[in-house]
Amino acid sequence: MTKYPNKKISPSIFLAFLFFLFLTLKSQAKCRSGCKLAVASYYVWQGSNLSYISNIFGQQFSEILKYNPKVPNADYLPSFTRLNVPFSCDCLNGDFLGHTFSYTTLFGDTYIKIAQITFSNLTTEDWVHRVNVYEPTQIPANVSINVTVNCSCGDKHVSKKYGLFMTNPLRPGENLSYVAEESGVTAELLERYNPGVNFGAGNGLVFVPAKDQHGNYPPLKLSSGISGRAIAGISVGGVAGTVVLALLLYFGLYRRKEKVVEVSCLPGSFQDQYIQLVHGSGSSLEKTSESVGGSSPGLTGITVDKSVKFSYEELAKATNGFSLANKIGQGGFGSVYYAELRGEKTAIKKMDMQASKEFLAELKVLTQVHHLNLVHLIGYCVESSLFLVYEYIEYGNLSQHLRGSGREPLPWSARVQIALDSARGLEYIHEHTVPVYIHRDIKSANILIDKNFRGKVADFGLTKLTEYGSSSLQTRLVGTFGYMSPEYAQYGDVSPKIDVYAFGVVLYELVSAKEAVVKANDIVTESKGLVALFEDVLSEPDPREDLPKLVDPRLGDNYPLDSVLKMSQLAKACTQENPQFRPSMRSIVVALMTLSSSTEDWDVGSFYENHDLVNIMSGR
Repeated sequence: MTKYPNKKISPSIFLAFLFFLFLTLKSQAKCRSGCKLAVASYYVWQGSNLSYISNIFGQQFSEILKYNPKVPNADYLPSFTRLNVPFSCDCLNGDFLGHTFSYTTLFGDTYIKIAQITFSNLTTEDWVHRVNVYEPTQIPANVSINVTVNCSCGDKHVSKKYGLFMTNPLRPGENLSYVAEESGVTAELLERYNPGVNFGAGNGLVFVPAKDQHGNYPPLKLSSGISGRAIAGISVGGVAGTVVLALLLYFGLYRRKEKVVEVSCLPGSFQDQYIQLVHGSGSSLEKTSESVGGSSPGLTGITVDKSVKFSYEELAKATNGFSLANKIGQGGFGSVYYAELRGEKTAIKKMDMQASKEFLAELKVLTQVHHLNLVHLIGYCVESSLFLVYEYIEYGNLSQHLRGSGREPLPWSARVQIALDSARGLEYIHEHTVPVYIHRDIKSANILIDKNFRGKVADFGLTKLTEYGSSSLQTRLVGTFGYMSPEYAQYGDVSPKIDVYAFGVVLYELVSAKEAVVKANDIVTESKGLVALFEDVLSEPDPREDLPKLVDPRLGDNYPLDSVLKMSQLAKACTQENPQFRPSMRSIVVALMTLSSSTEDWDVGSFYENHDLVNIMSGR
């Protein structure tokens, strides 16, 4: 058994440390996490429409309309009214709550035009300029730039009744009483959520409790990051509270008898890794002196921030003893079971103790990273085996839909949307987290499809993290054959571009419904990679002649050939042999947004009727 005794610290040293902590926190505002949903109040200027707003925010018509029950017709938006647009509220670089959108510039765009007109004052000229490299008067057309919008996740010190918030740009003539009446909450509550804000100024942002798609105010989830008022920084009062808490910890804990922290149940080779994880900066794992597993064999000394701890008995009961009837999947590191836990549909991954490295990797990523297009981790258990509890994604994975028997073929428009959703999830872990995360096992089987036929990236057991700005690193070879990039397969070089390569293979799968490695016949030695198969056709003078031969035959003629060609060309760019020539996930998202907005519905009505989803594609 490995033990780490807690050494006593003298009061003078401890108080000196507290003073240093006070100065550090005062100068560096931080957040720990965001929340899955916020709402932007978009003022509809004359000439804008739902298609335009949907494009700049990267949201489907149907998703926007859920939060706008008073909009009777998706084809017509009255000018000079407000439209609620849902988006994810993220902890950006550990500094503040917001979301960074990718916007493709038009000729004549300036930062002030983008802030005040395109994004309807949801951001400022200064903010847009701050996160981009171009000079205000020298912004080229058709380039992707960052547009950051602030948001709020709520504040438990104000009220626990409100967990969804609207970023609301004030306009001339609007005041405190007007906003209170429109939002349905009291003026006093608005002032508490927006301390020091002049509601009569006619400009600036305020954060207002908002109703969800069912017309209710969802309650605050206490795991959702820092308070809503700490948009750009933590107040001095919050720092003082931290110091008081630290003092209480010192006098309440450090003055007690020495305690030990046990990590003996981790395999020996991972004990040092665990200690590094729980002490590392920004780690979501914390050491404790009590066993998580109690008297049962399992990992001890682990608590996980923002996740629910389940008991083995509860999981076993919900899965009928992990029966075959509840088993819904099998992966490289364990089996997956369906269960209803505490009124919520879940998927439980049961992993062997030998998979502790993968277990810790998924915990580390999914307790810190939250995005609509990443599978959501609900909780964990470390008794008898290692268990991860996820949200249940109703319609399985993309591989099953493309090649599984007994399923309706995915219409082309749904394939484009799933590609866009998956790209957004990868863009988030590549470009909006510090450190940067690299998935390392992107494939169609790891893209899940929910009841609305939206894609979510899953299975982060092989995820690698790297400090921001580092281009690549070497590591042991893991992943799936057929999706590995050349530099990774040959030299073990890891960078975000290996995920881009694998994503390109997935794009080819969406077009063809073929495996990543295509067998010419039943002889294993006679096979060809999907990348090479498409490159042969795309290198022809007119790829349109032979490209239809590679398209999923179940689509029949129900697809736009130009759209298929563009996705294939994007896949070819993603699978370039030289990683430097591959696009970033941000560029891929922009390309797929353009493709999605131009893709028509190709006889998909009966498909969605069969799945009780008639309204999914409405407004597209």
